[in-house]
Amino acid sequence: MGHRLSKIYTRTGDSGTTGLGDGSRVAKDDLRINALGDVDELNSCIGILRSHISLSAIEDKVAWDKSLSLIQHWLFDLGGEVCIPNFHLVQPVAIEFLENEIDRMNEALPMLKDFILPAGTLSCSYAHQARAVCRRAERSLMSVHSRDQNIQAPSLQLLNRLSDWLFVASRTLQRAEGGSEVLWQKNINDTI
Repeated sequence: MGHRLSKIYTRTGDSGTTGLGDGSRVAKDDLRINALGDVDELNSCIGILRSHISLSAIEDKVAWDKSLSLIQHWLFDLGGEVCIPNFHLVQPVAIEFLENEIDRMNEALPMLKDFILPAGTLSCSYAHQARAVCRRAERSLMSVHSRDQNIQAPSLQLLNRLSDWLFVASRTLQRAEGGSEVLWQKNINDTI
């Protein structure tokens, strides 16, 4: 890291622009800044999920914490890529890890026969919230890629695979906390 922040407020953004990691300045509503904000929000959601699991009665907290810590670091790497055009940090090993974790978690889950609602235990719900933010971050990153064509494949794949991981994690956490999945009811209006 070349520069350390010794002063948090710089006043350089007061005119509606912000600095990228390469020193260039862009509007605060630039597609790249929107994507960076979505990735940051996703990382914060993962942090909330991680904190909740550490305080919960869920078994295997160490394994969950390890996975979520890796994810937070990969998201920070992704933020670096978004902040510095043509800079590459995300490696294929991240995608491989998520795929292996999805397969491992799925082995213990029953096959889905219905849609599930993003609801349930607190851990499950936090995972669903993170999944929804992840999908938004993925759309934002694709917008940057469509315009600039300089987002590498592993970075795009990371968010796609992470949203899948969060979906499977939500189901796994729901079961770990003794809950059952909240199923979508097709004809809910008939029950009123």
